[in-house]
Amino acid sequence: MERLQKIGLNFSATVLLTAAAFFPANAGNPIIANQGVNDPHIRIFDGKAYLYASHDKSARNETFVMEDWQVWSSDDLVNWTLQSTLHPDQTYLRAQPDFTSAWATDVAEKGGRYYWFFSEANRQTGVVVGDSPVGPWRDALGKPLLTEDLTPTHEYDPGLYSEGDDRFIIFGVWDYYLARLGEDMISLAEEPRKMDIRGARGPYTFTTGTPFDGKLTDDKPFLHKHGDLYYLSWGAFYATSKNLYGPYDYRGAVITEASFPTGLSQPTWPTGPQQGRHGSFFTWHGQTYFAYCDISQSGNRYFRDTFISYVHYRSDGSIAPIRVDLTGVGEYRASSGPIEAEEFFANSGFSKRERADASNGFDVVLDGAAGELTFPNIGGLGGKDTIVLDMKGAPALPFKLSISRKGASAPIASHQLEGANRWRIPLGALGDSESLIIRLKREGQGELALDRIGFE
Repeated sequence: MERLQKIGLNFSATVLLTAAAFFPANAGNPIIANQGVNDPHIRIFDGKAYLYASHDKSARNETFVMEDWQVWSSDDLVNWTLQSTLHPDQTYLRAQPDFTSAWATDVAEKGGRYYWFFSEANRQTGVVVGDSPVGPWRDALGKPLLTEDLTPTHEYDPGLYSEGDDRFIIFGVWDYYLARLGEDMISLAEEPRKMDIRGARGPYTFTTGTPFDGKLTDDKPFLHKHGDLYYLSWGAFYATSKNLYGPYDYRGAVITEASFPTGLSQPTWPTGPQQGRHGSFFTWHGQTYFAYCDISQSGNRYFRDTFISYVHYRSDGSIAPIRVDLTGVGEYRASSGPIEAEEFFANSGFSKRERADASNGFDVVLDGAAGELTFPNIGGLGGKDTIVLDMKGAPALPFKLSISRKGASAPIASHQLEGANRWRIPLGALGDSESLIIRLKREGQGELALDRIGFE
């Protein structure tokens, strides 16, 4: 949730709100169109993706009107189903019948139970408990867990982080505080610690003399780990550390001018397209994603959508700028050109690797003897019958390639190849949409790196 509600101009909404119900919603980005689903935190439980989100009430909003929190689920990041809604009167907020500040939220699992933390505007944080990722929910405390007098910051925008048997909560604006949760998950096991971020930046450029001078970060803190680095992010910006409690060093932003190859940088928030990007990182099937707020479709900062983009880590631990587009993730459009291999949906046996050239791109490299990559929902294949594989370099070693439809027992193509960096493999007539699995098996020594795939 964006705390500075009165900065700059409002944009009029250009979309109509349709009623949310228990039905699938799908189509690229935004992942759930015209529903006001925002502040996304996506968690993977038992092989399914769950989106815990805030909910802007109407495309006609002229301020933040958020009356409930929602849980959506997906098996493929393309098709989403509304599973449950948490209303303020199901929590300690029942004493406020006109409550419209159901701000950002996140969830953590422990011991087979699910703990859903929610913001009471920019003041306090409560928690409800359920026996499944979608509830039903009960308020185990009957009062806030994080009270407004707990720390010098504002106790809202909770982010949850899990490591081993421990669960941590991070929260705040301008300054962030981190605390380990108690074994019961509804208490704190320690005093919250202020996070030190060296060289922090954010979407704001306050001048000297404002109340926020020197506090250039934002709200919406989130923690995740990749390799041996912890990543503390606030919206589009992030810092890294080798220690969970820091100190953290500012590294940059995942959204830059390079993030908009097909447009979508306008309309935006008053300080530009890096503002208002409340988001979360998650990893599934070997792929990492960033889910975040966007207003390019509504034009209204008070009626936001959720976008998802692929995340690629460079060798130095920094994150390459994400691509913000309408295609989204988990589906592909053959008519838009080749598919970058690193944008797989599922991966077994491969690693991403940053290219050494000036392209700023990535390849996928076979780690062991065999591996497979899954690319579901490839659209626009009608009239095409050949797959084109671009390898990085020209591997001299022999390797075996097979291509299968997802769920099929036999491949539609199987070949032994060597000595070239581009292969055109006949597949036979393809349907307009296909879900394909590419398998590579090493039969000699040397490197196997796949750059991209296309169709003719």
